[in-house]
Amino acid sequence: MNIEAYRDYCLSLGTDVEERLPFAAFRHAAGVLAFYVHQHIFTFFDTDNYSIITLKCRPEDIGRLKEQYPFVGKPYNMSAKHWIGIDAHTADEHVLKTLTRNSYDLVRTKYSHA
Repeated sequence: MNIEAYRDYCLSLGTDVEERLPFAAFRHAAGVLAFYVHQHIFTFFDTDNYSIITLKCRPEDIGRLKEQYPFVGKPYNMSAKHWIGIDAHTADEHVLKTLTRNSYDLVRTKYSHA
């Protein structure tokens, strides 16, 4: 899934989704585009190097996903206990959309009452 299509998909998940460049002040992370729900990130990627998409994930699912899909690995610059990294160039589009939806739902549910 190319960068534009992935961005469009993230924005389509709900009217509560916001996109931001939260690290614009940092030279090496200025191009990181993050998607938020209830003021919390559920996915992000570097627009200057679209290779890894980082997603929030339930800890109990991470091991199985890594075993099942070769394009699931370590997240970029986040805790491997709660996040996964997806190879943007080799990921199956359907699986990527499902994992992104799961990430959105996980964060939305956790923070909807905050």
